[in-house]
Amino acid sequence: MKIVTKSVNISGRTLSFEVGRVAEQAASAVLARYGDSVVLAAVTVGSEDNKKDHFPLSVEYQERLYSGGRIKGSRWIKRERNTDEEALSSRLIDRSIRPLFPAWFRNEVQVIVMVLATDIDNDTDVLGINAVSAAIAASPVPWSGPVGAVRIGLTDGQIITNPQNGNREGVDLDLVVSSTSDLIPMIEAGANQIPEDQVIAGITQGLSENKKIVSCINELVAEVGKTKLPVKEKQLDPSLVSQVESSAQKLIDEFITSASLKEGSSVESIIASVSENLDEKQKKDVPAIIEAQIKKTIRRNLLEKSLRPDGRKLDEIRPLHVEVGVLPRVHGSAIFQRGQTQALTVSTLGAPSLSQTLESAEGEAIKRYIHHYNFPPFSTGETGRVGAPKRREIGHGALAERALAPVIPPETQFPYAIRLVSEILSSNGSTSMASTCGSTLSLMDAGVPILAPVAGISTGLVTPDDYPLKANSYKLLTDIIGLEDHYTDMDFKVAGTTKGITAIQLDVKVPGLTLDICKGALERAKTARLQILDAMLKVLPHSRPELSSYAPKISTATIPVDKIGELIGPGGKNIKKLMADTQTDIDVRDDGSVFVSGTDSAGVGHVLSYLQAMTKEVAAGEIYEGTVARIQPFGAFVTILPGKDGLVHVSQMAQGFVSDPNQMVHVGQVVRVWVTEVDPQGKIALSMLFDESGSPIVKAHPPRSSGPFSAPLSSRGPDRRRPSVGSRRF
Repeated sequence: MKIVTKSVNISGRTLSFEVGRVAEQAASAVLARYGDSVVLAAVTVGSEDNKKDHFPLSVEYQERLYSGGRIKGSRWIKRERNTDEEALSSRLIDRSIRPLFPAWFRNEVQVIVMVLATDIDNDTDVLGINAVSAAIAASPVPWSGPVGAVRIGLTDGQIITNPQNGNREGVDLDLVVSSTSDLIPMIEAGANQIPEDQVIAGITQGLSENKKIVSCINELVAEVGKTKLPVKEKQLDPSLVSQVESSAQKLIDEFITSASLKEGSSVESIIASVSENLDEKQKKDVPAIIEAQIKKTIRRNLLEKSLRPDGRKLDEIRPLHVEVGVLPRVHGSAIFQRGQTQALTVSTLGAPSLSQTLESAEGEAIKRYIHHYNFPPFSTGETGRVGAPKRREIGHGALAERALAPVIPPETQFPYAIRLVSEILSSNGSTSMASTCGSTLSLMDAGVPILAPVAGISTGLVTPDDYPLKANSYKLLTDIIGLEDHYTDMDFKVAGTTKGITAIQLDVKVPGLTLDICKGALERAKTARLQILDAMLKVLPHSRPELSSYAPKISTATIPVDKIGELIGPGGKNIKKLMADTQTDIDVRDDGSVFVSGTDSAGVGHVLSYLQAMTKEVAAGEIYEGTVARIQPFGAFVTILPGKDGLVHVSQMAQGFVSDPNQMVHVGQVVRVWVTEVDPQGKIALSMLFDESGSPIVKAHPPRSSGPFSAPLSSRGPDRRRPSVGSRRF
């Protein structure tokens, strides 16, 4: 196959798509390049499986460490392992492409994205979306794409496309928009309390830029595209459909009302009831007919009557219940409940050394704020596997984490590692947003001085079956429940503060949203968010003024960089002993910042005093309580500060003659000394002579012939035979 390349300029850099060079046995493969970042997207198609009731699509995003010129840091394991970041990138791609496949397509489709090179400046997750879009569009798989994707950021208040290093923390806006020429199937965003109108401006710019990418992919497809596979929609007997619908409608109406509260009848009972007088062949088609009729009924009720399954108004939030401080001994805890959705979130505070180290092709990063989300089977009243988190759990935890990240106080103000865990105890719609609300309350209960409270809500959508949509032909739904999430068209999650948005995640089942729908959903979410925040703050208006008594006490200090080695000692000897003696944890940074944590305030205070003493400059005339470190025939070396020893010459031990210093002191003894002199090289001379009132007694040094320190320190030149009495490392 000949090599075909198409390219387009996006934000001053070339985005190119190449077909024909690699992976020729895949159904379709595209090498995409942006700057010096390169990804390979390969699409393969399996056989048709009509037994499945869903489209079997799998997306795997794989980052190779060699793409950034790195070898895995682990001593034993050098092969890459799946990371949360890869799972999140896989979800980003999946949500961008899944809504555009035909509803009845049942061939297994696998998409694999391999990051082959990264220049750090140009993000490979967004490049992966574009590469997959081109590969599917050129493949035999039927699809309503292509889509384009860009990342939108803010620089000095100005919206820019594909900012370099755009996926780094600390930016004011990190917005990813995937779209066709006119519809938006996927939005993902993290924002620093950005107003809704500014987010809409970013989405608008993303849609405009994506049109250029879509056009480029269409040019590629025109040259290398393959004939699409046929889609075989299952044909049902019209008379059977009519019969089942007629006999099941009353049961379906009752089911919709009861199922909104997860009570009463089930779909299985409806199927069993209407199947009693049917033959075996007809019974096989009943589940599909019932499922379609439930969907049709819910959507008709919403569009024609504005009637929701649980009877609420379209913009009404379910009843809220908020509790804080629900668990003993933990550092912070809260329960947030909205209808039958209930999340318990627990906060744990730790030393900075407990932060998570992340390793990727771009290098290592330290993550001090972490959110984990657990979804046990009992939360939906079901049995199921319990084990490693699935992509959904990873994604929901990441969304709640992103929602709170902008309000976490900086480490300079709050030097703690923070871990939140949300346990979903009951699920009936938008548990990720319940986790967000519960996280805010749990942090405040723990005494974390967050910059602003955050709440979140999900907005739904129901549309007519025909596209393009006409104005006012659709209905928006505030706070969707499980039935609405399953049978309607959108789950638009928005979190934020009273000031603005902190996170967005959009999932759709239709080809995409118009800008008008996006605007309406953001406004609806803002109204609900403010109501929820009001309810939360009535229970806990502010972060608690003090941390839990069970949380570690953390203090910070700064030492000169050249003192770091002295603090740590050979093989960590000094710092390990200091931590063991004080029952503390000490974290030392390369810039000299030291974080001291422990549950015992006295131990923390001792370490801080030790660090302060390390930086102190010794001056003549100062008095110290020191410890005898070693004894020589001419005197004793006394440790007066960490790393600082001075010599008490035998002539300075007593008024009279001292023949043996061992008669005066012993190793480990605490003695009171004063500094007689500090020479230019930093050597310290000490004296143990005091009068009855405790004042130092000045005694002249003996003649030079009496010993190695007989003359004043300042009068002597270098003498390499003499022992060092300056700072030393342990």
